[in-house]
Amino acid sequence: MNHGTLLAAIDLGSNSFRLEIGRYDHGQIERIEYLKETVRQGNGLDEERNLSQDAMQRGWDCLARFAERLSGFKKSQVRAVATQTLREAKNRDVFLKRGCEILGFPIEVIAGTEEARLIYQGVSHLLPHSQEKRLVIDIGGRSTEIILGSGTEATETASFRVGSVAWSMKYFPTGEFTEQTFYRAEIAAQAVLEEALTQYPREAWSAAYGASGTVGAVADILQTAGWPEGEISAQGLNWLIKCLMRAGHAERVRLDGLKEDRRAVIGGGVSVLRALMDLLKIERLFVAQGALRHGVLFDMVEREDEAPDARDVSVQRLAQKFSVDALQSQRVREVSSLLFKQLTPTAGDGTAQAMRKLSWAATLHEVGIAISHSDYHTHGAYILDNADMLGFSMPELHRLGLLVLGQRGKLKKLESDFESISFAKLLLSLRLAIILCHARLAPDLQGLSLSCHEGKRTFSLSASSSWAEKHPQSTHLLRQESTSWQKTPWTFDFVTA
Repeated sequence: MNHGTLLAAIDLGSNSFRLEIGRYDHGQIERIEYLKETVRQGNGLDEERNLSQDAMQRGWDCLARFAERLSGFKKSQVRAVATQTLREAKNRDVFLKRGCEILGFPIEVIAGTEEARLIYQGVSHLLPHSQEKRLVIDIGGRSTEIILGSGTEATETASFRVGSVAWSMKYFPTGEFTEQTFYRAEIAAQAVLEEALTQYPREAWSAAYGASGTVGAVADILQTAGWPEGEISAQGLNWLIKCLMRAGHAERVRLDGLKEDRRAVIGGGVSVLRALMDLLKIERLFVAQGALRHGVLFDMVEREDEAPDARDVSVQRLAQKFSVDALQSQRVREVSSLLFKQLTPTAGDGTAQAMRKLSWAATLHEVGIAISHSDYHTHGAYILDNADMLGFSMPELHRLGLLVLGQRGKLKKLESDFESISFAKLLLSLRLAIILCHARLAPDLQGLSLSCHEGKRTFSLSASSSWAEKHPQSTHLLRQESTSWQKTPWTFDFVTA
């Protein structure tokens, strides 16, 4: 990435939407601007997990203001990620469709484990370089992320459905603070978080850090009251909860350092925080400067430089987990890449990333064989739709699953209208590569030529008559492939001469 490049990360959280703009400079990102708006989408979910119209409108209004600030930014300079509320919302597609139009950039809904990885990236990059074993927690509006790591690498990630907004709505609905309400909220939080005891035992880390929202709010209050700066102790947290109980109600709380936008969710936030500190035996929690949005920025740098990123590692791990035939994957990967290059002779914006997607699909095209040999493409797509793969957003995994699902058989089963030229090229390249590698040997590609007429939506693969005679089974399968494309907007012709 060129030094001086401006980058923007947008975090669509359950409580707040945040925009971080930074300038890349020799491995670091210098803050240019930071905008935060309290949107509270998390309390806009009804009992059927649909976002209310008001909650969506608050989000759209905020995105419109962010869009004005991002005027002039290129797509490669902006990444927007959405977290737990939009993971839960059944009508999220309604919000996302309009939100993307307003913002002018795609919005990715990321899985909880991916959110945790990015949080750790943000925290670790803004801490002094060290190989200490770190525990990082982030209590958001509707989820809490817990991560173990060392240096800049997260080794254990998890996301739990407990957060300041959700717990405030459920256990402090009228804003009343009593010993009983805090007790009930903490017991309920520990019940959800209990499995973290086995994943994050006290001996696994040497220092604990807290990121973002609730942790930052609590630390501000404690510091203003004279407690040590930049950390939260069990004693300090107990003192704060006693202050809240003495006030008796959120509206009557008078604490220096408590921001107005935190008042309505402070009860839920501190109850989750104390439950977590008790459960994991955290005596001192240091306040981290990094957060999810910083992790997104550093991840953008990694992807732009085309270095092996978390997605490459995740693909390899999944392939190993399901004992995918590595040699066959390599053959399909190499052949599909050659075919795609013939379809895209002039590299343009997005070509490199498209090639990467094709490589991932080729690597994982047989991941479903561990479940069924006959319907492995269907099972492979299901695995990708439901896997926790670090580095990937949920829509990215779904699109990857579509390629795996469409690798064989009829194409009408795909949830795609084939309007994307890039998708059609990727799918054809993968399907043809699998056909040519059907014998699980390196195929003979001499004399094969693949072309595309984008305007007419036609693909054509030509081969010499001698090649066709020499490879009758491949020829048969390629002729059958023409039929597969008949009910799509594209046509595929196999021509021998």
